[in-house]
Amino acid sequence: MARTKLIKHIEYDKILKILEEKDKRVVFEKTNIIPDHAQLLEELKHYISYQKIGQKSVLGIDMYQYSAFGGFEQSLIPFLFKIMFDATINLCLKNHAFIFQKYSREKIENSFISTGDGGFFIFDNPMHSLVFASNFAIIIRAYNAFHFYPKFRKIIGGINMRYAITYDKIYTFKNNFYGRAIINNARILVKDNLNRCLIDEHAHTWFTTNLDGVENLQIITLDEIANIYEFNKNYDRKFLEQGDEIFESRPSRKYGIINSDILKVGNITSKETSISVYNLHLQVTIRLYNEQNREQNRLITVSLGNLNTTGI
Repeated sequence: MARTKLIKHIEYDKILKILEEKDKRVVFEKTNIIPDHAQLLEELKHYISYQKIGQKSVLGIDMYQYSAFGGFEQSLIPFLFKIMFDATINLCLKNHAFIFQKYSREKIENSFISTGDGGFFIFDNPMHSLVFASNFAIIIRAYNAFHFYPKFRKIIGGINMRYAITYDKIYTFKNNFYGRAIINNARILVKDNLNRCLIDEHAHTWFTTNLDGVENLQIITLDEIANIYEFNKNYDRKFLEQGDEIFESRPSRKYGIINSDILKVGNITSKETSISVYNLHLQVTIRLYNEQNREQNRLITVSLGNLNTTGI
């Protein structure tokens, strides 16, 4: 049975031990000589094993024009993001039991890098990132439409978010996350000023390989998701009995993801790295309930991203 891909943990003490064996902490000689570093390089390459570091998906969420809010409102934005974060976790764990069966509230919180007005979520694959982003967009719409803490909404005002999904290497060091998936995600978010949902070429390839393309999100069923390799080998299919709020047992395009569009919008070049970027636009329809009174509910359709294809 396939195992869940673990995140590589790079230990400070192990690297320090290698340096102590193969290098000198301080050298003050009368004549400076460039040392032969071959043995140290070989030891470090063996320990890091960079080629074996696994890929994870990063969902970046950023509040657009956060600095435009007044000082008082800015002081409340981290709280606002936190309650939206919590509400989104609740939706994902309840309405997507099969897809998120390996996650708990604690695991999602511990795999989140906060920036105050947003942050970076680390998931196993781009499907997790996409579903989480869709639910977050639903909560944002509920807030902006005065369905979620309406008095607080009146005080803070409406908000807009931009999203990015990347799929690349991730590792940990000193209880922090690092890797190209986070670096590239941040670069994509910074470049976007049109409140879109942008994905990198690795996430695009993941959807092409596993779903025959992002466009098939509008007709994919939960059973077909369960047959994706990553969901098929080590996921408990009993969770399929609980259904899914977005992916139905039969495609109808009347509920869940009703429309899906993808288009390459350009490349981001930074130093020696070039990232192909795609603009993703989804229309998602789900029903939200007041958990304290389920007779109060609302069918809501939102757009994750938008159709603006202006470059980056």
